Amino acid sequence: MRFSVVETGYDRRQVDACLDELSLRLGRLAARAEGAAGAGREWDQIRSDAVHLCDFLHRRTAPVEPAAPHPSVAEREAAELLAQARAELEAAREEARRLREEAYAEAVRARREFEAALLARRRR
Repeated sequence: MRFSVVETGYDRRQVDACLDELSLRLGRLAARAEGAAGAGREWDQIRSDAVHLCDFLHRRTAPVEPAAPHPSVAEREAAELLAQARAELEAAREEARRLREEAYAEAVRARREFEAALLARRRR
């Protein structure tokens, strides 16, 4: 997102709105990842959402103009906000990876239990 330049840097409301949108999207993604623990079909949509979020961040963080030799206070604040957003994105990616691994392990366990129960039933 391109932010309006105001007297003391970037428009804080625009920056906050952008970060709120990112937070909301990441929260939804995490909720969908948790809900998808037993449904493999949703993983493609989750991956698509994650790619969309990455593209969103890259588009929004592309420099508008060449950087000045000495960053202004607004540029430093924007860099800090960007670093924080990237850290949160990485944490969300790690959480999604962990949830995917747990869901896979749970699916394997459930399949083994089902096969064992089916075998026991056939033996009876």
